[in-house]
Amino acid sequence: MHFVPDPQKEDCLTTHDSAPPSRRQLGFTLFAAFALSALHAQSAASCGISETRDVMVPMRDGVHLATDIYRPTLNGQIVEDKLPVILLRTPYNKEHRAGDAGYLVSHGYVAVLQDVRGRYKSEGHWLALRTDPEDGYDTAKWIGSQPWCDGSIGTIGTSYEGATQHALAIAGAPYVKAMVPRNAMSDIGEYGVRHNGAFELRFFNWVLTLGVAIGTPDEMAAARRAASDPAAAKALTEMGNDVRQYVRNLPLRPGTTPLKFAPDYEKWLIDAMSHGDDDAFWKNSGPSVVDHLAEYKDIPEYHTTGWYDSWGLQVANLNFEELTKTKHSLQRIIIGPWIHSSESLTHAGEAQFTDDASLDINALQLRWFDHFLKGIDNGVDREPPVRIYVMGGGDAHKTLEGRIFVGDHWRDEHEWPLARTVYTSYYLHGAGLLSPGKPASDAPITYQFDRKNPVPTLGGNISSQGALMFQGAADQRCRADFWLCTDTRPLSARNDVVVFQTPPLTEDVEVTGPLVVKLWASSDARDTDFTAKLVDVYPPNSDFPSGVDLNIADSIVRARYRNSLEKPELLKPGQPYEFTIQMYPTSLVFKRGHRIRVDISSSNFPRFDVNPNTGEPLNDNRRTQIAHNTIYLDSDHPSRIILPIIPADSSASTAPGESAVH
Repeated sequence: MHFVPDPQKEDCLTTHDSAPPSRRQLGFTLFAAFALSALHAQSAASCGISETRDVMVPMRDGVHLATDIYRPTLNGQIVEDKLPVILLRTPYNKEHRAGDAGYLVSHGYVAVLQDVRGRYKSEGHWLALRTDPEDGYDTAKWIGSQPWCDGSIGTIGTSYEGATQHALAIAGAPYVKAMVPRNAMSDIGEYGVRHNGAFELRFFNWVLTLGVAIGTPDEMAAARRAASDPAAAKALTEMGNDVRQYVRNLPLRPGTTPLKFAPDYEKWLIDAMSHGDDDAFWKNSGPSVVDHLAEYKDIPEYHTTGWYDSWGLQVANLNFEELTKTKHSLQRIIIGPWIHSSESLTHAGEAQFTDDASLDINALQLRWFDHFLKGIDNGVDREPPVRIYVMGGGDAHKTLEGRIFVGDHWRDEHEWPLARTVYTSYYLHGAGLLSPGKPASDAPITYQFDRKNPVPTLGGNISSQGALMFQGAADQRCRADFWLCTDTRPLSARNDVVVFQTPPLTEDVEVTGPLVVKLWASSDARDTDFTAKLVDVYPPNSDFPSGVDLNIADSIVRARYRNSLEKPELLKPGQPYEFTIQMYPTSLVFKRGHRIRVDISSSNFPRFDVNPNTGEPLNDNRRTQIAHNTIYLDSDHPSRIILPIIPADSSASTAPGESAVH
């Protein structure tokens, strides 16, 4: 155990009482002390943080997890009051999150940071969330029994760390009374790892780089820990450096690459790439909220995500919506215009938003925990449950950083999806038209899908992407510095991208909510993929003489999973089927003069693995074939996107439109 001054201030203002402050006073005392110490240095006392590193907390199976405990001190003495505890469980090295601990301790909390099983200083084998319900439960039980805990635990963490929070709730962990699952990994058999049957290759990159093979000293230590032979750590790093070549030459088979030296990671990755069925393998993987609603603890939760977050669909359309329906505790959500875990930014890729688009996540979490763990009446329970950033409305000038100014503003709502939504079908017509008019008898369109020449991923709902791709909003034009582009043509010029767009809009159109494409299509292959992308087409201006084709949302469906994610069925060549492609949600105003565009294709690489079109077992194909895929555009096969349109003159009391489509 050792003592360090608080990272924010070295002095704190205390009362002149000889008695230590009470639990409730402590939060206010420390906060005021740090803020006012410069003005009251004469009467200030020394305050800081007590750090107890690497406490090995026992789990039920005898494995011990490395845990750091941070407690407040005054005048060099640990504050002995029982205090509420904030728990963070992470695979990313607990020592990197000491700043979070310092902030929380300065506001009257004990902070507990823990490496999850098999990562960094914790014992055991890394099993990718599968043991986190039990490990989280055992950790919470241990915390609740400590003399410094007042019986209340709150949880924080983003992405994988958010998944560990959901795992705690699924396990019904004791003492846990409030959560802030930021951008939380969840429901991974449906979206995020598997994605309507396809595989999200960012997790290939996660295993090869974030998991075992980044070459920094810290990550090299992790690589040595992961390796069955520590001497193989360098080989793992070299494989991570070659991740682009590996994703271009899939499948990945056991024992054939240096990943064999990290058997826990190799097994998980190959299992994940080979197991498309959304069955018990995924449903019991740890953070599958929608499959464990009955067991899920009734806890107040503040969910955060972004329109370009890699977990936005699950956070908004699945977790928040379903927990709101089934739990009594307050569920709140904020959705900003952000990429993954980047609430502090005011841009997402090439899109720039207003100066107030960023979020102080520390302040948000503190208010939540002050209310639910300390009982402070700060009004969080009386605020609207939904806060969204509505994108669009900007003047499209080029910023100093070279981004396009998209805008626009925050808005409070009472539910998600919005009750006043009018779900409106925009149909795919011949000659590339997209309109609300019903289709007549336009001829089908057939294109050739060659897996050796996939459509490059240009932005999107991506994270853990490393050298493979880039996140967020992006002009849908190839660029010379992107490794998959061989020219600078727009993606719309490709023969395997079929474009449907409206005429220039005569008035603004707000689209806020879930996005669903119903595509009628066939293939001459036994299996293939269909992708959909929603694009905001900006007209030319002086800064962008070619205009901008800005991606808004996208998704994919693997044809064998068209009817069920649990039971695959291969195609009958030439037979039309209706495919449902649920995109990530959005909130955007398509401005007057813009076009609404939908791109249909069969690949989006390396966001998703590329289908070999042969119908062989997943991640085990020996052959490939070119597929000829057909889109149908007639009244018997009405291909369409269902847009959640918010009427311009609507209010929260406006009657809802058609039923939502999921």
